[in-house]
Amino acid sequence: MLDTGNFFTEEELVNLTRNLIRIPSHKDTQGREKLVAEYIHAFCKSNGLDAELQPVDGVRSNVLAYLRGDGSGRTLVFNGHTDTVPPYNMTVEPFGAEIVNGEIFGRGTVDMKGALACMLVAMLAVKRSGCKLKGNVVFTGVIGEEEKSEGTEYLVKSGLKADGAIVGEPSNYEYAIGHRGLEWLEIIVKGKAAHGGVPSLGINAIEKAAALIERIKEKLYPKLESRFNEYMGPSVMNFGVIRGGNQPSMVADSCSISIDRRYIPGETVESVIKEYQDIIDELKAEDPKFDAEIRRIPENMLTLDHLYLMTPPDAPIVSAVRESLKEVTGKEPEITRRRGWTDAALLSNFAGIPTVVCGPGNISYSHTKDERVAIADLVNMVKVYFETIKKFCEVYE
Repeated sequence: MLDTGNFFTEEELVNLTRNLIRIPSHKDTQGREKLVAEYIHAFCKSNGLDAELQPVDGVRSNVLAYLRGDGSGRTLVFNGHTDTVPPYNMTVEPFGAEIVNGEIFGRGTVDMKGALACMLVAMLAVKRSGCKLKGNVVFTGVIGEEEKSEGTEYLVKSGLKADGAIVGEPSNYEYAIGHRGLEWLEIIVKGKAAHGGVPSLGINAIEKAAALIERIKEKLYPKLESRFNEYMGPSVMNFGVIRGGNQPSMVADSCSISIDRRYIPGETVESVIKEYQDIIDELKAEDPKFDAEIRRIPENMLTLDHLYLMTPPDAPIVSAVRESLKEVTGKEPEITRRRGWTDAALLSNFAGIPTVVCGPGNISYSHTKDERVAIADLVNMVKVYFETIKKFCEVYE
């Protein structure tokens, strides 16, 4: 393994990470990711990497950077999102990027500005090393992953081509080649309003919704428990939100149930929706006063379905990541089997790019009040990415 310490410094990596964190880029920030994308673009230019801003939504842009070989090898995409969730009620200064006991604290440290910094510094390290690459490396810093994945969807629709990709979500020295698909559904149960003093004159939508919930638990839960995928775990669902009625003295004429549904190979968006529709139809047949309809929640996605990720275990990008992790850590890495949905599924399903999820830090700190990433994890991930570039894109001896 080549000593990457000759080609990058911990100081420049830490400074880049901290500078990215200091630029707010959440949904409540004016311009959203505009300033952080411009900062990355300027950083790449000042360090000799070809780069461009790719307008996506008004002032919001993806930022692309390139490390080009001679074109005879495979092309690798680094993908990471430039947005974060809002700071909420953080117990640390969200944009202070303070360092305490070898860890950087703040919003976006682990999810995922630390990964963005690692990707860029790894590309610079390869450039400085004098390695002659056969293939190309394309960095894609994308907008909106925490919302509708507008950035990666735009990339896919723009015709992005590559032979492999890495999405830098935190993986704690593991890697993921599969994760479940994500569907948000709302079931609207309809009733009939009446005064609370004469409830028999109405149809209580909350009561009907309660019956629906119990029937879903009875009919669907056992089916989900029987479905399992080796690389992404079980098929699951969650009742996330319920809203109904207007005041205690009125019979509720409407009640909505919002569901988070995580599905695996063997299931489709259509089959997922049909299972709920079948239960609704069953209740309608039993009870003439039961009325409900199901819809997809539009906030879950833009236009492309949030399908599951399943990259073949023997894909070259998987081998390159696994071997690089092993070389850097000195042990065989584990496969992460129960992680949340990521943009990797868009790259895999709609651009046909075999994709692995692997990034610095522990996902347990994502979105938390004291979000953090260890500097040692950042340094090691630069080494992992450096080695992955060499293995996957190939270098001339």
